[in-house]
Amino acid sequence: MDIFNKICLQLDLGKIITEPIQLKGGFMHKMYSLFTTKGKYAIKLLNPYVMKRDTVFENYRIAEELEAKLEQTNIPILPALTFNGKKMQEIDGQYFYLFDFYEGKSLKGEEITIERCQKIGEFLAKIHNIEKLSQPYNRSEINVDWDMLIEKLLANNTELHALLSTNRDILYESQQKGNLATKKMPPVLTICHNDMDSKNVLWNGDYCRIIDLECLCYSSPFVELYEMALCWSGYENCNIDFNLFKALIESYADNGGELPDDWETIYYSSYGRLEWLEYNIKRALGIDCGEDEIEMGISEVRETMEHIVYYHSVKDKILKCLNLL
Repeated sequence: MDIFNKICLQLDLGKIITEPIQLKGGFMHKMYSLFTTKGKYAIKLLNPYVMKRDTVFENYRIAEELEAKLEQTNIPILPALTFNGKKMQEIDGQYFYLFDFYEGKSLKGEEITIERCQKIGEFLAKIHNIEKLSQPYNRSEINVDWDMLIEKLLANNTELHALLSTNRDILYESQQKGNLATKKMPPVLTICHNDMDSKNVLWNGDYCRIIDLECLCYSSPFVELYEMALCWSGYENCNIDFNLFKALIESYADNGGELPDDWETIYYSSYGRLEWLEYNIKRALGIDCGEDEIEMGISEVRETMEHIVYYHSVKDKILKCLNLL
């Protein structure tokens, strides 16, 4: 019996009507549609290598508690379903979440409008205003040995080796300035989604649902606001539309969100792409992943490096726009 039939049996979901289909997205975990005689569902199979990390279960526990708080609001989220008092389920060592299936789609770059950005700014302000803590922003420093990874790539992938070698100085500069910036962050924490870019909001006409809530935690609202504005305005395509960028931030402020005083500190504090790069270099090298992830790792290294170089090149334009708000 395959994993999907076992899940249906364990959770009493009825019989499978159509073969489960893998859904788009899922850079770390795998999403499938699951249509049964009792309903339409989406299932997220959690990456087994990620589930071996020391803090993973505590991180998911916190995320589930915060998801429950969001469920008590009118913010349009798509929460995981609860069975036997638990959201996270497990069968044969495979951990997973189950969701009601939502008939919506994420927006492509050209489909993102000022009105959509304003709506996202409004939702983000509502999430951040649920709770506000006067506590320091404690983010662990990132101290990646880029030279070591570059050397390892030499034997495995000469293309990626050349790409990282060419941009080695940008990696070390971003890492150093990022670590310094996090020490200067204002002592304000709120509930943050941490990955609410366009792929994690599904739209059906004017209605939408925010998905992928497993990264919810208390973090800096300023960093999340900034990174959201980047992602929704074309950063992913290395072509920021500053009208969209401004629209999201201004809507956030209009809906009660607080803006930071020092945008340059926020600029340098946004360096999660370096951690994503390290993770995917290791996948490209076949470290702590399945063989089916190696090609995805290679592809993500290429794309992430393009983002890092672009981000470095548009610093002055970004800060000029922000300082005029």
